Amino acid sequence: MERRVQTMLLKFVLASFVLLVSIRDGSAGITSSFIRSEWPAVDIPLDHEAFAVPKGYNAPQQVHITQGDYDGKAVIISWVTPDEPGPNHVQYGTSESKFQTSLEGTVTNYTFYEYKSGYIHHCVIEGLEYKTKYYYRIGSGDSSREFWFETPPKVDPDASYKFGIIGDLGQTFNSLSTLEHYIQSGAETVLFVGDLCYADRYEYNDVGLRWDTWGRFVERSTAYHPWIWAAGNHEIDYMPYMGEVVPFKNFLYRYTTPYLASNSSNPLWYAVRRASAHIIVLSSYSPFVKYTPQYMWLQEELKRVDREKTPWLIVLMHVPLYNSNGAHYMEGESMRSVFESWFIKYKVDVIFAGHVHAYERSYRFSNIDYNITNGNRYPLPDKSAPVYITVGDGGNQEGLASKFLDPQPEYSAFREASYGHSTLEIKNRTHAIYHWNRNDDGKKVPTDSFVLHNQYWGSNRRRRKLKHFLLTVMDEIADM
Repeated sequence: MERRVQTMLLKFVLASFVLLVSIRDGSAGITSSFIRSEWPAVDIPLDHEAFAVPKGYNAPQQVHITQGDYDGKAVIISWVTPDEPGPNHVQYGTSESKFQTSLEGTVTNYTFYEYKSGYIHHCVIEGLEYKTKYYYRIGSGDSSREFWFETPPKVDPDASYKFGIIGDLGQTFNSLSTLEHYIQSGAETVLFVGDLCYADRYEYNDVGLRWDTWGRFVERSTAYHPWIWAAGNHEIDYMPYMGEVVPFKNFLYRYTTPYLASNSSNPLWYAVRRASAHIIVLSSYSPFVKYTPQYMWLQEELKRVDREKTPWLIVLMHVPLYNSNGAHYMEGESMRSVFESWFIKYKVDVIFAGHVHAYERSYRFSNIDYNITNGNRYPLPDKSAPVYITVGDGGNQEGLASKFLDPQPEYSAFREASYGHSTLEIKNRTHAIYHWNRNDDGKKVPTDSFVLHNQYWGSNRRRRKLKHFLLTVMDEIADM
């Protein structure tokens, strides 16, 4: 037993020393010439098995979970019953089919034009143990359904964890390919950067209907893995011709977030800590300039980040701040001008966005010196800047955005108009492995990857501090 512990510690020390060696992020700027033979960008027919309604009267459907607190010891379980409210409790425990505890949730419904939603349930389960598999049951009798989820490791600077990143998913066969590939990736939580179901491309009662089909479509993942939600433009659902003028109505009734846990005043912007990551979710379509609630909240949340506990600082938003695609070009400029200097000051590691239906990764660049009089209008290399990654390539019915700007800007490292998903595998406090995986004729193809070095622990002073710690550990091992 003692020798095995020594071996494990030695492996950790050696691996950490290797990771102290600087590796340049990415390769030279590349515009991929790959042209995919994609399935048609049309939604899957309503009678397809991907949208199958669970068997049994009033059986729970559209099951999804998300983190329910600030530190990962709670989940919010949500589902819909189509016919009547039915049981509103969740039974759960750590043994399959043995549910030791039962908790009551809330239930509500709403109308959108003449569409009337099913009964939407939300139940918060708190006080969970870290790194534990839980089983849960919802519904009753023959119509009950059982699922499971795993809690993350305790918040710790060296906690390893694997995230999936998906955006602009929709409900086409391309979307299905992306979803199935993510499920096979081994990732544990999805960071979703907005634009869920594209129901706003329909009219009248079909809008609500397509929210329902999407909920059943993604349930194969969302019932088991937490999805951390950011909202996009296709969640606004502003349709005055139908009398529907409340933004985000469908989204907010169906998809809850733990915004109160991070002192946010709005479910559209919030933060969570998960394993070794501090994740901040922003709303591109809510006010964000000085003195607005989102601005004031982000200012305070960035001060709360403790890189000694959560070294990885990740930001999610829908509209990319850096984008060299003709689609939605410069749409993120207003938010960039407000927040970019903060992202650099607090050494954000990576910012994930969607909106543009293609893939793009940047080098570390910034444009914080620019103002309207000094003429410094071009982004410049900046080691303190985040890496910006656009993953709006989930597969929706609007198709791909294939017209990139030419020549490729210096800040752009890699770009390709294909469908796919990404993973970010955090190894420890110093480095993470990033992959973008293309959907190629139904097969997952790893296409872009790099080693992401932590901005906080990458500084010389902190590297020396970590090196001293590792040397101390090695001395202790030698004395065993």
